Amino acid sequence: MYTKIKPILPGLILSVIVAAVSKGLAIFFPEIGGATIAILLGIVLGNTVFRQKSLSQGTKFSESRLLEYSVVLLGFTVTFQTIGQMGLKGMLYIVCIMTITIVGTYFLGKKLGFNDEMSLMMSGGNAVCGSSAIGAIAPAIGAKDEEKGQIITLVNLLGTVMMLTLPFLGMALFGDHLLAKSALIGGTLQSVGQVVAGASLDNPDVVQFAMLFKILRIVLLVLVVIIFEKIIANKRQNSQMLVASKKKKLPIPWYVLGFLIACILNSFIQLPAIFDQGAHFFSTWFETTALAAIGLRLDFKKFLKEGPRFLLYGLGVGAIQTVFAVGLIYLLKF
Repeated sequence: MYTKIKPILPGLILSVIVAAVSKGLAIFFPEIGGATIAILLGIVLGNTVFRQKSLSQGTKFSESRLLEYSVVLLGFTVTFQTIGQMGLKGMLYIVCIMTITIVGTYFLGKKLGFNDEMSLMMSGGNAVCGSSAIGAIAPAIGAKDEEKGQIITLVNLLGTVMMLTLPFLGMALFGDHLLAKSALIGGTLQSVGQVVAGASLDNPDVVQFAMLFKILRIVLLVLVVIIFEKIIANKRQNSQMLVASKKKKLPIPWYVLGFLIACILNSFIQLPAIFDQGAHFFSTWFETTALAAIGLRLDFKKFLKEGPRFLLYGLGVGAIQTVFAVGLIYLLKF
């Protein structure tokens, strides 16, 4: 057991320390907040002092697992009554923005000379849940590992830029309108971590509602994979790949199921107050530690290697998402 945990400890401990320092600094800089400080401090340290390979397993664990645990715990602070505040408009918004993102990203990729596989991975990664969506889509459409790595890098770069800019755009455009700001962040940012980090730049209520919009996108991952799978199969006129892939069932991510179960329990059972308090405490710590790890793992050198065509693709997709998200929010009158 210890042999499995040992490689994780250095990066995990570093992430916890950065999170603790960030929470301490947030006392003196409350307008910035611990979450923002954690990811910014992580970026600085990860690209200067802490570049050792021995830290990678622990920071990866912190980035992925702790954030997943945070999402599950978030379910104990949410009820169906809370979700109901999104209404049918919220669901319609997610379906529309995902469709626009997929179609716009795919055709922009083709215009810039990217193949079907890379364009579809970029579409799914931005429309659904970043690297996780790309990881699910890549084998279904037969993408190469090198292509997958390039698109994951590009999606993470775009997500980081949008994470640090969209919250301020939302505050400028929508002021105190909670659902509008949450829809902008939860409906566009690529990964769960980026949604949490971006929403944390505003306030805890935005984190909660932005995650609800994000959960709706994640739930639709299965449908996106099936559609992309059929597109590639039809283009190649090869039904064998489609038949083979049907044998592999793609479940909803475990943390989404955990979130839903926790939400159901919290909605229909009167849980002791300690559940809400404890879930909030641990969720906040897991979240801050995960954000510190995201910063520590962000390598700017990799982004610069991808070249101007990739960066142009990223900027174009970001513009499509932002413009149409803002337009839909005004159109649907959140």
